[in-house]
Amino acid sequence: MCILKFSNVSFKDDNKFILKDISLSINSGDFVSIVGPSGSGKSTFLKICSSLISPEHGDIFFKNKNFKEYDTVDLRKSISYCFQTPYLFDQTVEDNLKFPYIVRNKPFNIDRVKELFNIFNMDINFMKKEVINLSGGEKQRIALMRTLLFKPDILLLDEVTSALDKDNTLIVEDVIQLMNKQGITILWVTHSDVQSKKYANKLITIENGLLKKLEVIR
Repeated sequence: MCILKFSNVSFKDDNKFILKDISLSINSGDFVSIVGPSGSGKSTFLKICSSLISPEHGDIFFKNKNFKEYDTVDLRKSISYCFQTPYLFDQTVEDNLKFPYIVRNKPFNIDRVKELFNIFNMDINFMKKEVINLSGGEKQRIALMRTLLFKPDILLLDEVTSALDKDNTLIVEDVIQLMNKQGITILWVTHSDVQSKKYANKLITIENGLLKKLEVIR
């Protein structure tokens, strides 16, 4: 089933096309790697997917319904974006993990939190740590954990392992693979040729704002 569809989508910045006439369909459960040179429009593509920016023209459909018909906040709960540089706020890890429950007006689910700490190979005592004392790898895992407390339909990842060491990269890759097996559709921007083909079933190449290629690789 098609979960996300782009129909002739273009985006301009300072009268320059960053993306031009992008048309493609993503199926529910796909694991899609997005590759291409720096500055080719990959991050812009993810931002449009998450409704952080709006296209110059063209239409985007989520579950066969135009983006324009959705409440933006509701849409972002279903299509979650995890940035290359993790952003943690307030004082502690616990503050960050409570936030998704606060904005949904739901009670804090410590069992779900414990489940994710286990998946991310982290001790539950990290809950009380101040965010300024975390390493880069720890921050990235907490940022991803915060995103996954409520499972999105689509998870957008923008080079989330580019600054991580080998061990942290493997942990994050394993978690993302597990989330995909649990039904989350993955769109992952990566500069690593090995990583781009490790788990993905589709490979998108964007060059100079154009959809250069869409390959089914498994």
